[in-house]
Amino acid sequence: MSAGSNGGPDIRVQDLRKSFHGQEVLKGIDLDVDPGEVVVVFGRSGSGKSTLLRCVNFLEEPTAGTIEVAGIRVEGGGHRTRAKREQIRQLRIRTGMVFQEFNLFPHMTALQNVMEGPQTVLRTPKKDAAVRGRELLELVGLGDKTGQYPIQLSGGQQQRVAIARALAMNPEVMLFDEPTSALDPELIGEVLGVMKRLATDLHMTMLVVTHEMGFAREVASRMAFVHEGQIIEQGPPSDILANPQRPETIRFLQAVL
Repeated sequence: MSAGSNGGPDIRVQDLRKSFHGQEVLKGIDLDVDPGEVVVVFGRSGSGKSTLLRCVNFLEEPTAGTIEVAGIRVEGGGHRTRAKREQIRQLRIRTGMVFQEFNLFPHMTALQNVMEGPQTVLRTPKKDAAVRGRELLELVGLGDKTGQYPIQLSGGQQQRVAIARALAMNPEVMLFDEPTSALDPELIGEVLGVMKRLATDLHMTMLVVTHEMGFAREVASRMAFVHEGQIIEQGPPSDILANPQRPETIRFLQAVL
């Protein structure tokens, strides 16, 4: 059951801390994402944005703090006991993630890439996974590419397959880690267009790390600026982009806008 169905946020991050080799990268982050919200996280390279996202689904183990996704609450730090590993597994089932790199299986077609997760993890029958896979490839505008291998697809098409693959697991929230940063400029729009449809048509809860301020302005419910491991300013795009309050935010936006 989604946390949102009980009136709470779909994602709740509390006092999240992460250190690498004794250096604290995340310094006590608190962030809620409500059902249907699109929250864009932005900031300079090295500020901790991607680490935050990777901690949400425990690709990185938080040093301390609590992560809750769709009602599954996991404490950071400590050892991964059997019970904790199961909690993390349940949390990940509810979380779709799209990375900078597409990470598709090169020996599988677009459809096979989308079918793999449901068949392997959810034990979905092959016929049902194929039907769902075709529906999702149609959703991302690749209904005619089901039999194509990744090497036959453009970067933008591969990233759209990656989005369909994440959606095939029926996640309750989607995480996007700079999904357009590896794309040529002319291909960025097709990926952002799919993400916009997820937000506006499917009302998908999304936490997005990106420097695409046009997407943030048009689609985001809220923007959060990360500086040196902390969220120092957040609010609606209309406020953040037109009237930022912190000098660090002002300098960053002046550089990218």
